[in-house]
This record gives sequence, C-alpha cells and structure tokens, in this order.
Amino acid sequence: MTAPAPSPGTPAVTALGGGHGLYASLSALRLMSDRLTAVVTVADDGGSSGRLREELDVLPPGDLRMALAALCDDSDWGRTWSDLLQHRFVSGGSLDKHAIGNLMIVALWELLGDTVTGLDWVGKLLGARGRVLPMASVPLVVEADVRRDAAPVRETVVGQSRVALTDGRIEQLRLVPADPPACPEAVEAVRSADWVVLGPGSWYSSVLVHLLVPELARALHETDARVCVTLNLAAERGETQGLTATDHLEALHRHAPGLRVDAVLADPSAVEDVDELAAAAEAMGARLLMRQVRRGDGSARHDALRLAAAYRDVFEGVYGDV
Repeated sequence: MTAPAPSPGTPAVTALGGGHGLYASLSALRLMSDRLTAVVTVADDGGSSGRLREELDVLPPGDLRMALAALCDDSDWGRTWSDLLQHRFVSGGSLDKHAIGNLMIVALWELLGDTVTGLDWVGKLLGARGRVLPMASVPLVVEADVRRDAAPVRETVVGQSRVALTDGRIEQLRLVPADPPACPEAVEAVRSADWVVLGPGSWYSSVLVHLLVPELARALHETDARVCVTLNLAAERGETQGLTATDHLEALHRHAPGLRVDAVLADPSAVEDVDELAAAAEAMGARLLMRQVRRGDGSARHDALRLAAAYRDVFEGVYGDV
C-alpha cells in the first residue's frame, strides 16, 4: 500500500502540538494540503499512554495515535481503521481504558525496533494524508513553576497530566531531561516546510513544550518557513484558567523571545481586546488574522472547514477582516 503522491503547488506544512488541539489543526490542514507533517509532544504520563510508557519504557503513544487518526484517508477503509485506532476497551481488568491504537503502535515499535518506521507503517495502513513524528526520541517529563494566588513561593508541578490541571499561574516550563535528543526527521520537517503551524492545544503542556527541545527550537528559529500561531477558543480549566488571548501569546514570547512569528490566527469570540492582541502579535513580527473558526454549536471546538479556510487565507496573505 502506498500513499498518493503529493499534489504540486500545495504548501508543505509542519504542525506542532498534541492531543485534541493538534487533531483540530490536522483535520483542517488535510483539506488543503497533502504535504503534511505532524510533530507531536511525547510527555504524556496519564491514562493508557502513561501506563504503557511506565510498563514498557516507550514513548507515550496517545498523542501520536490521535494525529494519525486525524490524517486518515477519507474512505471507508481509512475511517474504519481510524475508528479502530481510537477505540478503547471497557473492562474490569488491566485492559480497561487502553486504546487499541496505542497497543498497535507500541507492538509495531517492538517488532520493527524503530519509532519512526512504526509510525510510518500505521500511516500506510490508514492511507494517512501526511506523516506523524515524535518531537523527541525519548519520553519526556514536563515540570512547571507555578504560583498560586498571591503565594510568595512558587511550587514545582511535575508531570504533563498534573501541569495540565494545575490551578495556579505557570511562570516557567521545563523538560526533563533538559537537553533531549530531537527526532531528526522532525527537525528536518521544520527546516524544509513552507509553513509551520503552532497550536492550538493545551498551551503549556502540549504547545510550548516543543520550544524546550533545543535542536527543535533551533530549527524553529532558523527555518525559512513562515510561522502561524493558532490561538485557542477558550482558556482551559487548569493550566490556562483566567488567561486572555494576549496572555497566551505573551507566554509564547516569554519561552521563545527570539522566535519570529508571521501570523496569529484567532476567533473573535475568544479575544477580549483585539487592539491589545494585535499589538502583542506585531511585537513578535506577526499580523493578526481574525476569523470565525468555532463550530456553530457554540462549543469550544474548531470547525474543520472554517479552520481550513482560515489557514488558506493565512497562507495566501488574505488578512482583511471577514
């Protein structure tokens, strides 16, 4: 089974993130380009992924699985295999809450002895419109310095699942190990892209962590690709509770002050002060693009078609208000 050849003239896009946020961006990007690469966080320590990571000493497969499912071929074949990847067992035993795709991915890693090759084989099975890669070659631990209310002393929160749910203000983010080996194919995907898309997603635990892998961060700073930051539709309970859209952008700038950003994409319903956000974007060298990308049901979820149209405007330089 071979993937279809990329269409000439479509942009090469590398999307960074994890979980439901990366699933949203990939679900949109696949509608406008088949030259896609997903670079996925590997710091998950909860649920099925965390159990497999601890028991078998492997990369947590869950976010990688979700990215593959987002890129599956839009056919009965692709949709069926995507549904199988996402299916979770419900039982009173040790298989409870395990996703079949997590088990499949880890089994391929054991059989083939190579992480990237295993992910490529799953992509072939799905007819995936793109490639899925880990951001690092080893599993990572996220640490965050958190200040709760007006407490004079910062608390260190350890683990992606705990950082995501913290009720304090995150001031600084770290990875353990601090200098992990980046996935070489992921670094090359950033360097060779036309566009790099950062976000949406859990801002600290899934998005900003990519900037803490030194070799990947270097590629992001040095690439000729243009960079689009996609802001979330709402602050999340936990790590970004109470943060404005501008706060999200300033957190990015704080963790990567030298990163050049070309475009910031936001939904008007998620922006408290448009002028303030535009000024923050301009300070990073970016233009702000306001587009309605939320689903029509009012939920804090992206509509794939609307988001795809917004990305097309970003890539083609159509920045007027719509």
